Amino acid sequence: MVNKQGLWFLTLTSLALVLSVYYITMPNELLLTNNGVGLENTVNEVKEEKVDIKESDIITSMRVELDEERNLLSKDLQNKLNDGKLTVDEKNEVYEDLRLISETSSKESMLEKKINDEYKLKSFVKIKDDTVSVVIKSDNHDKGLAVNIMKLVQEEFENKMYISISFKE
Repeated sequence: MVNKQGLWFLTLTSLALVLSVYYITMPNELLLTNNGVGLENTVNEVKEEKVDIKESDIITSMRVELDEERNLLSKDLQNKLNDGKLTVDEKNEVYEDLRLISETSSKESMLEKKINDEYKLKSFVKIKDDTVSVVIKSDNHDKGLAVNIMKLVQEEFENKMYISISFKE
């Protein structure tokens, strides 16, 4: 009967053998990149190439700002949760706050995806209490589109929400 160590050794050795045979028999054209330019030339190209960094758009900056704010709040709540001085009821309250932050973030992501799928628009959604703020990246400031997005967002909530739509270019 073969033991586990022997089986692993045999498997890894055979894998190494197969890969080495494949590498040796592989045509040289596969090792070349950039339409026949060798690897040494691509390294030089990367060094010479200038990186063009564009200013981040407003949707991305809003999302990053909100994520940073929520991460900071979550860390504070986690620290409170790990504090031994809190009672069970206080820990339950902190846990519920953490759960609410997570639910809100996932609901916002789901709404952004739904707007993107339905209308092919980049969006930013922020939910706070009973208010939903939606920022749409679009040159077209269409009232009908805003109403349709409001209906789409409201469908996801059981309670009446105050929804604001703004368009940014």
